[in-house]
Amino acid sequence: MATTNTPSGTPGETPSETPSETISGGHLVAKALKAEGVDVIFTLCGGHIIDIYDGCVDEGIDVVDVRHEQVAAHAADGYARITGRPGCAVVTAGPGTTDAVTGVANAFRAESPMLLIGGQGALSQHKMGSLQDLPHVDMMTPITKFAATVPHTARAADMVSMAFRECYNGAPGPSFLEIPRDILDGKVPVSSATVPAAGRYRASTRSMGDPASVERLADLITAAEKPCVLLGTQVWTSRATDDAIAFARGLNVPVFMNGAGRGTLPPGDPHHFHLSRRYAFNNADLILIVGSPFDFRMGYGRRLPKTAKVVQIDLDYRTVGKNRDIDLGLVGDPGAILAATAQAASGRAGGTGASSVARKAWFEELRAQEDAAYQKRLPRQLSDANPIHPLRLAHEINEFLTEDSVYIGDGGDIVTFSGGVVQPKSPGHWMDPGPLGTLGVGIPFVLAAKYARPEKEVVALFGDGAFSLTGWDFETLIRYNLPFVGVIGNNSSMNQIRYGQEQKYGKERGRVGNTLGDVRYDEFARMLGGHGEEVRDPAEIGPALRRARESGLPALVNVWVDPDAYAPGTMNQTMYK
Repeated sequence: MATTNTPSGTPGETPSETPSETISGGHLVAKALKAEGVDVIFTLCGGHIIDIYDGCVDEGIDVVDVRHEQVAAHAADGYARITGRPGCAVVTAGPGTTDAVTGVANAFRAESPMLLIGGQGALSQHKMGSLQDLPHVDMMTPITKFAATVPHTARAADMVSMAFRECYNGAPGPSFLEIPRDILDGKVPVSSATVPAAGRYRASTRSMGDPASVERLADLITAAEKPCVLLGTQVWTSRATDDAIAFARGLNVPVFMNGAGRGTLPPGDPHHFHLSRRYAFNNADLILIVGSPFDFRMGYGRRLPKTAKVVQIDLDYRTVGKNRDIDLGLVGDPGAILAATAQAASGRAGGTGASSVARKAWFEELRAQEDAAYQKRLPRQLSDANPIHPLRLAHEINEFLTEDSVYIGDGGDIVTFSGGVVQPKSPGHWMDPGPLGTLGVGIPFVLAAKYARPEKEVVALFGDGAFSLTGWDFETLIRYNLPFVGVIGNNSSMNQIRYGQEQKYGKERGRVGNTLGDVRYDEFARMLGGHGEEVRDPAEIGPALRRARESGLPALVNVWVDPDAYAPGTMNQTMYK
């Protein structure tokens, strides 16, 4: 923390004023970002915020400028997901901040820790109609964990640290700070500024929860003959991968994964299951849900039978037992709880549970269901049909991925197809919007992932509609020399919506407001200086992907897919029921 200067002078004399070093609000913001471990901000420039840039230069923080504020906010979200550290976006006032709202809202539903800093007109001009003046805090409050105005230059660093702390209150999420222009540009004596020290203003969030509940969960897991566990996004957010793996293997429990939890166990692991989830839920005697809410993706909990005991672990107390009754709820860090449960159960195995004949038969039963589902789908995955079946495209992408490939899905129907086929091979190597279902996250997530982890290969699958929303920032990837392999499943449609319209109104009205042009995105990529290819023959998908990888450039492979093929997930969406 800052110290107070003592006036100079000798006893009996009136102390003379000693000139004090001063610091601006923007530079205080940069110091607080540095203390939090932020090494890059994503931004689109504006006159209200340029003193933050100047501070970032002094603090060694990179300034990555994009073409739309939504991209900046999504990139901050993506940065948090890929690094485990909070991301930061800085945007100007008024339309700069409103453009970023979608990115903040997406991070809010996805429980992703990030800070959005928005400019504001001078505090001295409050309510006078200054340029780009809007009630940003009022707008941001419902979609953040914390939203406030910095009232004084001396408080700038302190409030940045406060905002970051609030990002980790319960389940993670975004915070917002509005900083008026005269607060950022103003200068105060360094001695009067509050600058929290790195590592000394936040506590550990690894709460183990109620010990009695941990003991009860250990009893339930040990006794169960047909248990299963679903590992959700919080397993990756809290970096609980090792604890989750040890839990599954040590207690011999079949594992399903969703969201960012995908990749916790690699394909081929004996505890890894994917296609048999519904069968497992319908036949299990114990279902453990870790870090995943009972939202629309889980049928609001109704997909879990009343015959099974249901246990829920979550960082957020409000999520536990929401939409469906449970038998046991534990609030705390998923990794800490799973590790404590495994430890508590270690002396109890050997009864009717983990090592029993019944548990072995359960694994065999699930594996048979898994294999049957795979064989049923395989002909479409290997289809040589033209137009290309989306499952063939997903199959080729899955075959293309390496252990170091980060996969990003940005789209509706095409990404829904990929969800059943594409299997990341390592933890933290799957990125999708999350439960807000935001299209347009793809390019910003590529930017964040490749900037933060340049050694990783990044592979992104876009719907043509999704890419169109933020695709101009492909130029940002060119400008910063961030190569990736992009694939566009192009059916010239917003197909997920088209399906619902046809179901409700008939095929004769199924093409209203959802049909796009036949856009050559490969030519778009080449125009901006990247690598682009067009694919119409399914046999050419794999070679085109490999050429994109070898190009060493940001690349788009434009694959024309069948517009009349719909993913099962699209046809089962609750919005159409």
